[in-house]
Amino acid sequence: MGKDYYEILGISKKATEDEIKKAYRNMALKYHPDKNKSPEAEEKFKLIAEAYEVLSDKKKRDIYDQFGEEGLSGNVPPGSSGMGGFAGPGGGTYKFSYHGDPRQTFAQFFGTDNPFEMFFGNLGGGGSGGGINIDQHHGMDTDNFGFSSFGGNADRVSKKPYKQDPPIEHNLNVSLEEVLKGCLKKMKIIRKVPGGSGTYRKQDKVLTINVKPGWKAGTKITFPREGDQNPGTIPSDIVFIIQDKPHKVFKREGADIVYTAKVSLKDALTGCRIMVPTLESEEFPLRMNDIITPQTIRRISGRGLPYPKEPTKRGDLIVKFDIQFPTSLTSDQKRAIAELLP
Repeated sequence: MGKDYYEILGISKKATEDEIKKAYRNMALKYHPDKNKSPEAEEKFKLIAEAYEVLSDKKKRDIYDQFGEEGLSGNVPPGSSGMGGFAGPGGGTYKFSYHGDPRQTFAQFFGTDNPFEMFFGNLGGGGSGGGINIDQHHGMDTDNFGFSSFGGNADRVSKKPYKQDPPIEHNLNVSLEEVLKGCLKKMKIIRKVPGGSGTYRKQDKVLTINVKPGWKAGTKITFPREGDQNPGTIPSDIVFIIQDKPHKVFKREGADIVYTAKVSLKDALTGCRIMVPTLESEEFPLRMNDIITPQTIRRISGRGLPYPKEPTKRGDLIVKFDIQFPTSLTSDQKRAIAELLP
């Protein structure tokens, strides 16, 4: 008598795809040999994986529902030639052969060959971001995802937390124009993930960073556990640190920006009109009637960067001055200046 895969997973023959996944998830965690030390656990773990591989594949499930385990082996009862999709290419017959590695099935389903670190890595009081990233794990639902998933065996799970790999930090350069309005930055990382049968592969992943208006240099954005998935450890956090990209015109001072205007000694003494650039790519006219000294500054209110906690308010555009002295004077010029100045 062939195996009853529905009975093995404890589901009905009308079970949906999600119910099959849920049943496999709960039973695979319950009977995983690394956590369940009962004598029958390893064989049960293998049967659960085999049942899931058949019932989660529509073609295999259709064959199994009509012909049972013998049909999966290519042994079709007489008079079954009308079964659509059973005949293989060139008139051959479909034959399912379980690869015999339940750990590979487990790793492909959970995205790791050791998900227990994700369930119990925070028992020692770790930081935020624990648990499985649901969006990346085969549509797994969130109910019964805690200790009860282990079928009452949680008391046998080691309470010793796994050690997390050190965080990986990257600088994220942003321009003052990007800090002014905010922007989205997409950063591609390459990390190591389980590939099945004890192997590992490289995986590309794009992390999206929403840079908010006014963010200061040194601001950290953390993506929990997005680093390499090394065996026996919790993946590193990926941390991006905001850095100001050097600007050709302005220098940042908190929420203020500083522009240094070059003026001649003549203009500094007699007055002038200066066109001051802004982050909005327009110019602001600034009339200087007083004598300009190296300590003179002018503030243009509200033309700086947003305050991070109050993005509707902005700092100032500070204008400083670099007075250009002549490199040489004639005797007549010196004499004229001496007569004019007190």
